[in-house]
Amino acid sequence: MWRRFRKMVLGILLLLVVLIGIGALYQWYGSTLDRKAYRPVGKLYEVEGNKMHLYTEGEGNITVVFASGWGSVNPYADFYPLYEGLKQYVKIAVYDRFGYGFSDATDRPRDIDTITDEIHELLKVSKQKPPYLFVGHSLGALETIRYAQRFPEEVKGIVFIDGGSPEYYKKSPELTVIPWIYKGLRTTGILRMLYHFDGFAAWVSDQSNGDKLLPEGLKALNRKGTLLKIGNRNMVNELELSRENAEVVMTGGKPLHIPITVLTADYFGKLDEDRSWKDSQAEFPAWSTSGKQIIVQGSSHYIHSYQPKVVVDELLRMVEKGG
Repeated sequence: MWRRFRKMVLGILLLLVVLIGIGALYQWYGSTLDRKAYRPVGKLYEVEGNKMHLYTEGEGNITVVFASGWGSVNPYADFYPLYEGLKQYVKIAVYDRFGYGFSDATDRPRDIDTITDEIHELLKVSKQKPPYLFVGHSLGALETIRYAQRFPEEVKGIVFIDGGSPEYYKKSPELTVIPWIYKGLRTTGILRMLYHFDGFAAWVSDQSNGDKLLPEGLKALNRKGTLLKIGNRNMVNELELSRENAEVVMTGGKPLHIPITVLTADYFGKLDEDRSWKDSQAEFPAWSTSGKQIIVQGSSHYIHSYQPKVVVDELLRMVEKGG
C-alpha cells in the first residue's frame, strides 16, 4: 500500500516538473517574440549605467511629469487617457522607473532617494525644463513628495491620483508575496496561457476599467509588458522597501509649500468600506500649505481610466494658476 502511494506521489511530482518545464519553455519562446515587438515609444537615456525610458509630447511652459503606481508595467499606456486633453496646453513627460515599461532592470536598490536621484538625472539628461507639475498614482505618490522635498525649486505642484500618503504606507503590511506570485505565474508560462481564456485580460485590468479607454494596440502593449516584466526583481524590491521609503519621506519635512490636490476614488460608493484608506486620504492634503481633496465619483483606483477629464481639469487648473 505504501509503495503504491509513494509511486503515485512520485508520478504526480514528475508530471508537475514536466508541465512546469513545458510552461517555462512556452514562456521563453513567447517572450522572445514579445521582445521583438516591444519597442520604445519614447527615447532611452543612460542613467547610472542603464537605459531609462522617457516619453514626451505636447508643448508649454510647464511640464507635467507622471509617476506610475506599483505594478503598472507600462506607464505610457497607463496614462494614455490623459494625453489628448493635456498636450495642447502643457508638455507631458512619462518616465519608466527601472524594471518598468521600456527601461532596463537595475541592480541598484529601490530606496526612495535612489529612485528620485534617477528621476532627477533622467529629466536632466533628456533636457526637460522645470517647473514640473507632478502626477503621482498609488505608490508613485512617495517619489513625487520626496522629489519635491529634495528639489523644491523644480516642483510647482502635485496631483495625486488615488495616491497613498506616507503615513498610510508606513503602517501598511509588506505584501511582497504578491510580486512573487506574479513572477511565478509569469516564469512558468501559466500567466501566458491564462491570456488565451476569454475574459482573463478584462479581469486582469478590472481596476483600470478593463483598459476600455485604450486603443487595441496599447492593450496589446500592456499585455506584452505584463508577460515580460510583472514581478521582476525591481518591483519586488519596491514593495520590500515601501515602508522604509515612507518613513524617509515622513522625516523629510511637511508641509510642502506647493499646491497639492488629492484625487480620491469613491470606489463606486464603497470608499467607506476601507476606513483606514478613507481616513488617510482625508488627512493627506495636510502635506501642503494649500492642499485639498476631491472625491471622484464613478471611479476605482485607476481614476484616470474612468474619469480622465477630472484629472485633466485639475491639472489645467493648477497650470492656469501658475502652479
